[in-house]
Formats: sequence, structure tokens, C-alpha cells
Amino acid sequence: MKKKESTLINMVVVLFVTTLVAGLTLGYVNDLTLEPKARARLAKKANALKTVLPAFDNDPVPAVIRVKSGSSRDSIEIYPAFRGNGFAGAAVTGASEKGYSGLVKLMVGFLPDGTINNIEVLEQKETPGLGTKMKGEKFLRQFRGKDPSSFNLKVEKDGGGVDALAGATISTRAFSEATQQAYDIFITHRDSINEQDN
Repeated sequence: MKKKESTLINMVVVLFVTTLVAGLTLGYVNDLTLEPKARARLAKKANALKTVLPAFDNDPVPAVIRVKSGSSRDSIEIYPAFRGNGFAGAAVTGASEKGYSGLVKLMVGFLPDGTINNIEVLEQKETPGLGTKMKGEKFLRQFRGKDPSSFNLKVEKDGGGVDALAGATISTRAFSEATQQAYDIFITHRDSINEQDN
């Protein structure tokens, strides 16, 4: 049996078929995983809402308000929370692209008066053991109960009131910027959120 000769046409055809099969396979796998990924993101947000908001009895997820911000490429999400017939607060996403490794995305829970109830880190890719400590209780504690109208959300080095993570000042600045962004959006939209029916 004679060995088949390699020609440019043979190589192009093999490469084309291989690329086509790989592309179709990746597309199929992506389609299979879209729904589970979306469910996982939704579950993460629902858990974050329970963490950052005071007690509430409505479902904030379908009541989400999306607003554009000049300082963020994505829409900012506002999740209004009600208890009984009263406004209990709102959770607002904030983001900064100025982290050491890029995006830092938070969900900040506010009481009706603008005081921070709690903060949950939604996304970050900071240095393990340094910037990732932004998720830690010791760091987050300094924000709870603070009103950003009187508490300067900048790092102490920059004249603010935030105690930076050791060795992770850039990450702390990004965290503070995302928190400030969330606060600014909350204050801008607080009255319209408060007027919503639960």
C-alpha cells in the first residue's frame, strides 16, 4: 500500500475539519453550561443579599433596578428591600477596575439613612494572602455602621478613614472606590427606591 502524499490541500482540509469539530464541541459545551452558570450567579447574588441587607420580607431579585454610571462599564444594580410596608434598605453593586489584578466588584447593603449595613465581595482576582483579605471579617468590620457622608471612604494614606490591608493598598483603594460608587448611586436613587411598592 502506497503512503498518501502530504499536500498543502490535505493539510488545509485536515486543519479545517479539526477546527470545525473543536468549534462545534466548544459551542455545544458552552450551551450546556449557560443555564447552570446563570443559576449559580443568581444563587450567589441571593446569598449576598441575605448577608448585606437588614431583615426584609420581599424578594429583591425581581425588583432589581439597573442604572448606568459613567464610572462603570456595566450597569449598577440596586436591590430594594422592604419589611412590612416600610423601606428596609437597599443593596447596591459597586465596581472598580483599579484593583491590583483588575476588577473588584462588591454588593453593599445600606440602611434607609445611608449607613452601611454590610458588604459582600462578589468578584475579585487580587493576590492570595494579601488583597484577598478584603473578604475577611477584620477588614469588613471597619465599614459596618459607617455613614459615607461623614466617613471618608479613602485609605488613611490618602487622607481617609479606611485602614488598608497590609501589603495591599491598591486592592484597598479599589474596594473603597467600589463602596463609594455604590453609596453615590444609593443616595442618587434613594427617594425613588423608597417610593416603590413592595
